[in-house]
This record gives sequence, structure tokens and C-alpha cells, in this order.
Amino acid sequence: MKRLQDKIALITGGAAGIGLETARLFLAEGASVALVDLKAEDLAKAAEGLEGEVLTIAADVSSAEDSARYVRETRERFGRIDVFFNNAGIEGKVAPLVDQKIEDFDRVMAVNVRGAFLGLQQVLPVMMAQKSGSVINMSSIAGLQGSPDVAPYITSKHAVVGLTRAAAIEAARDNVRVNSVHPSPVNTRMMRSLEEGFSPGQGEAVKDQLMASIPLGRYGESADIAALVLFLASDEAAFITGGQYPVDGGLSAG
Repeated sequence: MKRLQDKIALITGGAAGIGLETARLFLAEGASVALVDLKAEDLAKAAEGLEGEVLTIAADVSSAEDSARYVRETRERFGRIDVFFNNAGIEGKVAPLVDQKIEDFDRVMAVNVRGAFLGLQQVLPVMMAQKSGSVINMSSIAGLQGSPDVAPYITSKHAVVGLTRAAAIEAARDNVRVNSVHPSPVNTRMMRSLEEGFSPGQGEAVKDQLMASIPLGRYGESADIAALVLFLASDEAAFITGGQYPVDGGLSAG
């Protein structure tokens, strides 16, 4: 039996990176998947490389109307939602806190916090009515510790921890689990942006420095994160809720 056999999974930020790799793994494990991302063309390209039943929905996760719509369309197609990977997020600008623009701070919070909140607000009633479900919120190692020059991102990912803990307590009475995952740097577009932001023109050197700070000596790959998300989504994690789970090559051990 596959680990997500006949389950329905909803993934935001699903057109690339960790979201797309998780969709691929979920499909291989027997799930049907609804992928949400901002641009329809990105979703169409992503879906071309997937095998299995896939629904794509273009939506802005920071919009209450769009969030309600992507949940509604998923239910209309599949009838239920068993797994929600609340994954969509942006990195924001790299700059000292005192130089961050308010509009950039607001955009990071809108996607990373408001978007996560709206997703929970729409999905939890579905799962609670079913008396089952697993939510995995995407945070970051930045949600467990500090780092300079990315204050909006750090703030947003700490906020996801609070959302996770509050939602886990509220949903537990209906047998719905809510956890968060906390990757270290991962080989995705987001890290290329951050590397260049930390030292323009010296992205490779920044990458080498960051990798040297990780005990296992490398960045994570999207597949590393997807494997943890799959475990938390599966019935193997039936007694796990309200937790924060680093997948960071030992970075948080120091």
C-alpha cells in the first residue's frame, strides 16, 4: 500500500521548488494533487512533468477570495482534502532592518503570514468536518533563530510557528494534525536570490560560506524537504501535531 493511497493533497506554491517536488512524491505515493500558484503558465509547465491526477489553480494566496476559491475548486474536483501543504512563500529584500521599506515588509507578511493564515482558515473547516487531515506549514530555520538583513522574512517565519501551534490545539479535537517544517538553505531559486542579495556579484562565494556553516556540508535539496513533508502527511505521523521539525543538515544543533 502506498503511503498516501487515495488521499487528496492540496499544495500552495506548487509550481516549482519544494512544492513541485512534494507534488511529485505525493503522486508517486498514491495521492491526487491540487497545485496552487500565482501564474497559470507556471502551473501548466509544472503539470507537464507530473504523472497522476493533478488539478492546477492559479491564485494569490494573500487574497481571501482566491484562498476560498482554491479550496472550493479542490473540493469540487475531489470531494475532500486530506493533506494541505501550506507552502507558498517569498523571501523579500535583503537589507538591514532600518533600510527595509514598509511596502516590502508588508508584501512578505501578506504572502508568508496572511497567506498561511487564510489557507488554514479555509482548509481546517473541511478537515474538521471530515474528522481527519494533516496540515504541514512551511516555515524555515529562520523561524527558529535570527539572521541579519532579512528581518521581514525572519519575522514571517516565526509567525508561522505561532499559527501552527494555535491551529494544532484548536484542530486536535477533530483529529486534524498541524505541524511545521523548517529547512535550512535549499537549492532553489529563493536561495539564488538571497545569495546574490547578501553579496551582489558574489553569489557563489556566499553559497560556499553558507554550506560551510552546515554540519553536513551541503544545502538541502527539495527532495530532502519533501520526504519530511510526506512523513508528516502520512498515517505514520498519526500522533504528531503542533511540532516544529528542522530539516537542516544539523544547522540548528549548534
